[in-house]
Amino acid sequence: MKLRYSLLAFCSSVIVHPAFAQSNGDAPKPSTTAQVPEKEVFSTGVAKGRDRLDSATSTSAYRASEFEKLGPRPLGDVLRTMPGLRVESGIGEGNANYTVRGLPLAAGGSKYMQFQEDGLPVLEFGDIFNVGVDVFMRADFNVAAIESIRGGSGSTFSSNAPGGLINLISKTGETRGGAVQATVGLDYGEKRVDMDYGQPLGDGWRFHVGGYYRSGEGPRDIGFTGYKGGQIRFNVTKQFATGYVRVSGKWLDDRSPTFAPYPIRITGTNDKPVIGNAGNFDIGKDSLLSPFIGPVTTLDGDNKLARYDVANGMHAKSKSIGFEAQFDIAGITISERARYSANSGDFLRVFPSAVGPIATIAASQAGAGAVATYASGPNIGKLVPADANGNGLLSFNYMAQTRARSLDNFTNDIRATKVWKLGRGDLTVTGGLYKANQKIYAQWLHSGIDTDVAGDGQTAMVNVTSAGGVAQTQDGYYTFSRNGSKFRRIFDVSYDILAPYGSVNYHVGKLSIGGSLRYDRGRVRGSLVGADLGGGRVGLIRYDINGNGVISAPETRVAFLPLDTPAPVNYNYGYWSYSSGINYRVAEPFSVFARYSRGARANADKILFTPAVSAVDGGVPNAADKYDQVRQLEGGFKFRHAGATLNVTAFRATADDHNVLNGSANQTIRSYRATGVEMEGGYRRGIFSITAGATYTTAKITKDFLDPTLTGKEPRHQPSWTLEATPQIELRGVTLGANVVTITSSYAQDSNLLKMPGFTVVNAFVVVKPIDRVRVMLNASNLFDQVGFFEFNQSEVPANGIGWGRSINGRTVSLSAKYDF
Repeated sequence: MKLRYSLLAFCSSVIVHPAFAQSNGDAPKPSTTAQVPEKEVFSTGVAKGRDRLDSATSTSAYRASEFEKLGPRPLGDVLRTMPGLRVESGIGEGNANYTVRGLPLAAGGSKYMQFQEDGLPVLEFGDIFNVGVDVFMRADFNVAAIESIRGGSGSTFSSNAPGGLINLISKTGETRGGAVQATVGLDYGEKRVDMDYGQPLGDGWRFHVGGYYRSGEGPRDIGFTGYKGGQIRFNVTKQFATGYVRVSGKWLDDRSPTFAPYPIRITGTNDKPVIGNAGNFDIGKDSLLSPFIGPVTTLDGDNKLARYDVANGMHAKSKSIGFEAQFDIAGITISERARYSANSGDFLRVFPSAVGPIATIAASQAGAGAVATYASGPNIGKLVPADANGNGLLSFNYMAQTRARSLDNFTNDIRATKVWKLGRGDLTVTGGLYKANQKIYAQWLHSGIDTDVAGDGQTAMVNVTSAGGVAQTQDGYYTFSRNGSKFRRIFDVSYDILAPYGSVNYHVGKLSIGGSLRYDRGRVRGSLVGADLGGGRVGLIRYDINGNGVISAPETRVAFLPLDTPAPVNYNYGYWSYSSGINYRVAEPFSVFARYSRGARANADKILFTPAVSAVDGGVPNAADKYDQVRQLEGGFKFRHAGATLNVTAFRATADDHNVLNGSANQTIRSYRATGVEMEGGYRRGIFSITAGATYTTAKITKDFLDPTLTGKEPRHQPSWTLEATPQIELRGVTLGANVVTITSSYAQDSNLLKMPGFTVVNAFVVVKPIDRVRVMLNASNLFDQVGFFEFNQSEVPANGIGWGRSINGRTVSLSAKYDF
């Protein structure tokens, strides 16, 4: 308890991301006197960019000069250091889980917050099954800043963003220069090169181009090159006297592993569980991935035999072209943004469904006295010893292969803003029209395999044979399906969105008051294929996978797509969003504000293959199933003076949620309530600076419509406190610093029995400038090699002490050399 109050006092006194952060990519120079922070202009999710102290919103900005000190890291790990955001990372380069202000994380991805690049969404929906929006985003040298708005007008200036926005803002070549950086992992497999360059070309022209390429095994031992690929982005701008025109492009082709919950020992009590490694399997560094696993053998989307390399992992591809223009015409500012992105990829997760002693798992598949032998690896054909790998465990795993054939996205946002003098104040009026189309064409293909639980990238597949000699597996495959005929699906659906919106703001003296309104109309059309739609559809067949003319036991469990009986998807939806706020600038360094907002999020693929959508005509009879509303009341103050900032916002949020847990058939329909306070700020004095943030949240399931026993429970994975601090010492040639993140305990499941312990992660960095334009950076992620969990699959301490959970990665240390030119 003393620690909690100490942390609260600490965050309240220095509270996050610096108002004084520089935007030119250079670290601030040391000073012996306090610095007066420059005016902060924030532009994401608002009608017109304005000083944060004059806006009734809760916002944060993170400059590239600061987050680049953390080293090349997945976007989720970068955003975990921003205030107000709750991020469950540790999954890999992408597919992390994001939410804000206690809004629920019943499933993965980012349901209530929209992710943008330069003011337009990367995907219209951030929680598409198995393909989170962040798999198509990278925080590399192209990014000048990351802005976030939590609640507020984000719900009316973007579709499907009732919780807020994350916006990656690109460099655009205002000043001549660039950089090249080489990074190598000192205790893990990574080699990476980043570069960027931009400059004015004369006559109003300028450009910027940048990207990266990397290759290596990655932060966990998997035994093969799991990370391979990169990205290139560019933009060209023509500046005119009254505005500009910009064309941009992006090419991403990047492959990385997906890390899943892995076996652990869980003993003790539900309130105070004792977590340990499963024998020689290190939960922070090991993985069930290895060169001896796979390939993913299954029938494909055309019911033809296919094999997919496990090394493909999370393979994201994106090609986009964008256009942006802004002009002042007769006192009216007109802005136009448009982008088309062709997104696709293959996404594989290998995750346990059952873990236990060798005899127990073998008997569950082949009866008492069953025998387990290695089906791959250096011990192929030999018996699996009872004490294999120091844990004596077998794991039955599903190989979930999602083929995202098309997640193409088109977005156009045009708006006009005019400022009138009205009395002694300014009246700002904005009107806009948003048009978008999001395609979801994806195939779910699954198989099931048996493996041992080995570290060091040595996990091998295992065959199980009955005591009578009847094989229940084939080359390690127990089934070429998942749960019988379920989860062999095709989604082929298009979401067409049209949303007019507008806002009015009046600023007079110290007072600013305004409101905004948006109407989203959606048209959803397409089809679904899958046996779990019912209606006599066949989803399980006998198929000779190995072509030997004999049907083995696993070959009687082959999933099949009923391609001749698709089900339609055919419905429309519409909803209003509104937001109203008031801000009072008490004094030059201090303002107070209050705001109420109601927004919504259209329910996309999470209601498909559920009773909400008719498998006969594709309609959604109950309008409440079409979208989920979020209502937020917030208020607080902002302070900025002489090298110090402090922003505090209290909030109360209620939310509806239609979802599907863990991609399974466990549908949830719930309402939630969350209250709390978020704090952020920073302080700089001479060579020392610190930024910090803290979020306190209490949340409750106010009604579970399908399981009344969960009404009144605390949502799973919801910590009471999330704390972050980044202290730095900046000398003439050396910068020393660390980023510290603390997450307190939370319940593993909604039943509120088993608790996941809280944890603290320290990420340290040293930046040395030996000569002009050269920087050498040493980064240590998880410096003290702590174990921290974002997920337990169990709801209480298991009787046999064996469970599985998803942990942060162990310590990794990298060395980078950067040359600015």
